[in-house]
Order: sequence, then structure tokens, then C-alpha cells
Amino acid sequence: MSMYNDDNVDNFDDEGAPPEESNNRTFLLAAGVLGVLVLLAFLCLGGYLIFFRNNTSQQAQATGLAQATQQQATIQVGLTQSFLAQAETLTAAATVTVPPTNTPVVAQATATVSPTADPATATVAAAFTQLAVSTQTVIPTSTALPNTGFADDVGIPGMLAMGLALVAVIFLVRRLRTVPVK
Repeated sequence: MSMYNDDNVDNFDDEGAPPEESNNRTFLLAAGVLGVLVLLAFLCLGGYLIFFRNNTSQQAQATGLAQATQQQATIQVGLTQSFLAQAETLTAAATVTVPPTNTPVVAQATATVSPTADPATATVAAAFTQLAVSTQTVIPTSTALPNTGFADDVGIPGMLAMGLALVAVIFLVRRLRTVPVK
């Protein structure tokens, strides 16, 4: 008898090439689910922009119009009061007459230039400025939002484009893995 038993010999020969990959239905199903999720996200975003964004902008416009109307009414009241005070001052000045004097007049050049021809107009303009400053209401709002996120740099369209590019990379890599090397 021989030392080796021929009945228990394992055959380590190559049994041939491994079976080719069939269509990976799990991958296609996952890709389809992700595609449907992206489509639903786009539909929800569009619905939000159509229904809620329009309503918010209309409310903001109505609030701005009400504030502008109130400010205009306040300015009108201030104008009326300042014009009445100016008319009263001019009437009082016109009734008091000063007798003429024999004072010599010497013309001198000045370095200041009046922005208006009439000094009374400048006084009224200054009164309007003071009135506008005193009636101004400051509404505290937070306008300084943090800009430390990735979306602040590239925006939502850039993020969507990158997401689609990554999905294309997944399909490309999958395709390259299944192509037989010659």
C-alpha cells in the first residue's frame, strides 16, 4: 500500500472562472428609493416656495406700507406745526419796524456758502431733520446671521449639483467594476 490514499485527495485545481455577477437588484432598488426621495424633496421645496413664501412677502409688504403711512402722517403733522410757527414768527417780525439808521455798509467776502438762497428754508429743513430723527422708531431685528456653514459658500443649487455628481460617480464606479478586464 502506498503511503498516500488516493481516495482522500482534494482537488485544488481551478474549477473555472467565478460566475458572472447578475444584475444587482438591491443596488438598483436603493438607487430608485434615493431618486424618489430627491424628487419628493424637490416637490416639497417647490410647494413651500409657491404657498408660504408668497404669503410671507405679502405680509412684509403690508407691514412696510403701514409703517410708511404712519411715518408720512407724522411728518405732515410736524410740517404743519413748523409752518404755523414760522408764519407766526414772520408776522411778528413784520409788525415791528425798526427806524432806519445811517450805518455804513462794507462788503466782505465770506468763505461759507449757504446751501439755500433763503435762510428760512434752511431753518425749516433743519426742523424737518430734527422731527424725522425724533419720531423715528427703531425695531430691533436680527440681521446678522452666522455664515459659517457650507451652504453659505456654495448655496443650495451647488449642494444639489454636488449631490447629483456623487450619484453619477456611484453609477460610474458600479459600471467600471462590472466591466471585464481584457
